[in-house]
Amino acid sequence: MDAFPDRSWDPADPSTEQRLLTGEIIDGGRIPYASNYVFLIELRHPDDAEPGYGVYKPARGENPLWDFPPNLYRREIAAYRLSRALGWDLIPPTVEREELEHGPGSLQAFIPTDYRCTFFELREAHAERLRQFAAFDALANNADRKGGHVLKGEGDRLWGIDNALMFHEEEKLRTVIWDWASEPIADDWLADIAALRDALEAGGEARDSLAAYLDESEIGALIARADRLLSERRLPEPPLDRRGYPWPLI
Repeated sequence: MDAFPDRSWDPADPSTEQRLLTGEIIDGGRIPYASNYVFLIELRHPDDAEPGYGVYKPARGENPLWDFPPNLYRREIAAYRLSRALGWDLIPPTVEREELEHGPGSLQAFIPTDYRCTFFELREAHAERLRQFAAFDALANNADRKGGHVLKGEGDRLWGIDNALMFHEEEKLRTVIWDWASEPIADDWLADIAALRDALEAGGEARDSLAAYLDESEIGALIARADRLLSERRLPEPPLDRRGYPWPLI
């Protein structure tokens, strides 16, 4: 595969998740300069005349981290499931595929975009959507929201990628999205967080969906972070006792 494609399956289409799960792999290549193995995969589905594309992150290609357990790809899937459970659709459809060349990993819908356009170019025109990203990252405890981890897709829709460093039990929020620190969280977003928190506490489908990829202590920490956001009703401020920005920023 010589270049990034300029079109793919619509990440906002509910059928894209199933296409990723069942599409036939017809081509692929490694994306250079990534710290872990990352592949751009071309898929064909019988319902489509044109192929779609996905970003494949196998466990086999991960560099070990001292503070996160292995199989980081599972957190990519959990991030998508959390976004979907909230009804926010911030994360492109992300599924698990076990039969690909490098073994089990996540496969996420590819977002065609201008990669020169990062959070820093998007923040003025997309402030409301980025405030929602800030709330999501505080809830999910995102330790790595770089500027290049927010992409503008078709229709000026923003999507969050590279979501592997989330859901740690310890406070690790590191992000470039501090522009709206301490501002109130929108009431409808708080209502979504409250509904999710109650669903996780009660068990059932919402909890099972995340429990497939997170352990019980991580789900407990997620509930505690939801409680804190619901109590404070504001976006968090940068921490004073540790580094609150990722590196590099892009």
